[in-house]
Amino acid sequence: MATVTITESPLTLEEMLDVVDGARVELDERVRARIAASRAVVDRALEAREAVYGLTTQVGHGRDTRLTEEQIRDEQLFLVMSHSGGIGASLPTDVVRAALAVRLNGIARGGSGAGLRVAEVLAEMLNARVHPVVPEISSVGAGDLGQLAGVAQVAIGVGRAEHGGEILPGGEALRRAGITPLVLGGKDGLALISANAVSVGHAALVVARAARIAEAVDLAAALSMEATGANVSVLHPAVGRAHGIPGQVDAADHLREVLAGSALAEPGGARSVQDPLSFRVVPQVHGALREYVAAARHAVTTELNAAADNPLASAAEGVLLSNGNFHPMVLAISFDALRIALAHVGQLSERRVAQLWGAFFRQMADGPPPQQPVYGLQLRYTAAALLPELVQLAAPATLGTPPLDLDVEDHATGAPLAVRRTDQALGVLEDLLAIELLMAHDVLARAAAPVTGKGTATVLATVTEAIAAAEPYAEAVHATLRTRFPGTPARQAQIDGRG
Repeated sequence: MATVTITESPLTLEEMLDVVDGARVELDERVRARIAASRAVVDRALEAREAVYGLTTQVGHGRDTRLTEEQIRDEQLFLVMSHSGGIGASLPTDVVRAALAVRLNGIARGGSGAGLRVAEVLAEMLNARVHPVVPEISSVGAGDLGQLAGVAQVAIGVGRAEHGGEILPGGEALRRAGITPLVLGGKDGLALISANAVSVGHAALVVARAARIAEAVDLAAALSMEATGANVSVLHPAVGRAHGIPGQVDAADHLREVLAGSALAEPGGARSVQDPLSFRVVPQVHGALREYVAAARHAVTTELNAAADNPLASAAEGVLLSNGNFHPMVLAISFDALRIALAHVGQLSERRVAQLWGAFFRQMADGPPPQQPVYGLQLRYTAAALLPELVQLAAPATLGTPPLDLDVEDHATGAPLAVRRTDQALGVLEDLLAIELLMAHDVLARAAAPVTGKGTATVLATVTEAIAAAEPYAEAVHATLRTRFPGTPARQAQIDGRG
């Protein structure tokens, strides 16, 4: 099994995703020393009886209320037990593992003031696959308090966790995994819950998915270009150089690579001197998606490696500083922007579906009904239904949180909702792209000339293989239609064409 070692260097997104996929995680000695130095700042503040938020005072609207000695001893456990809550389905295992990895790396940055044992327990939970059961909805993006309190509860031996395929009491899950429960001290409870590990971890998974889809959208567009005889002058390198946007250049480069060898590039290969905008501006719109995927990735990587704790334990200055680093504003806004880019890409795909619909029926007018079933044609209206969903998901998620806690917490980022909606939008766009690929297949299946682009030929073969895998179901539906609606020979031909 692979091992990811957390060092003083930034953790890469790829390393974090390796941990999510099951790689073991370890802390190197310099990180251990950094965590210890951060904890020493907390210990000195406790000895000096300083007024420190969440350490020697209450939290939220009680921030100026000092705690007694007895209350200080109990405060960290109180914070963990009093903040847990939420509704909705439990977060998927990959999101929970991502959250554990993000919080572990955040503590390793040295600003949390947590004890070394806190980091060790999180690492042990990851390595033993003890996954806290965490609700989907509770955070407003100013610290995922409710969800991370559920994580912290398992770390101390309460709450609930999944281990070995079973949902167990947290203490039993730790016992079976051979993990000694954490005993909270110093600032440990607040360090565990006052962070955005769920939002950042989920965002890391979503941005990785978005990067894959940013490549896939080019494949769908390229196959539609083949099916409609598009003009590929829009992909000429001079066009991208003239505009100067890296994402556009990358998208055009990828499309030229996919269409390499296509007859579209030959004299007379295009059917028109200029295509509809859903083809003509593919590099610009797909390039915009690449730009915003890159922006979201940068925001995620920054938050992944940030010391975003409040108060911040600065070992260099030897002080605890109240601050707002728990506010992942750039990340939240970047995901709002990413969804808008996804919606524009979806608009282009749906418009190309309309062009493919027209191309198919022009083929029908020029020849006999198809002798083989079609697969994308009957999904034309489904594509139209998906587009408004994608557009609605593009609405801002970061502006709607009301004031909380007697107006002390009077702003929030909405980061969890922004990330969750982006994940949903990616799913809708994937469905749209699948319909576009099926419709392009339907048109190309009746075309006289073969697909000659090296990449598009591979894409078409992949679509054909996917159809073949689903063929038994399609044949059963087709047989039912023929049995129940025998009709005339003309009606049979229509059924054969729409099977």
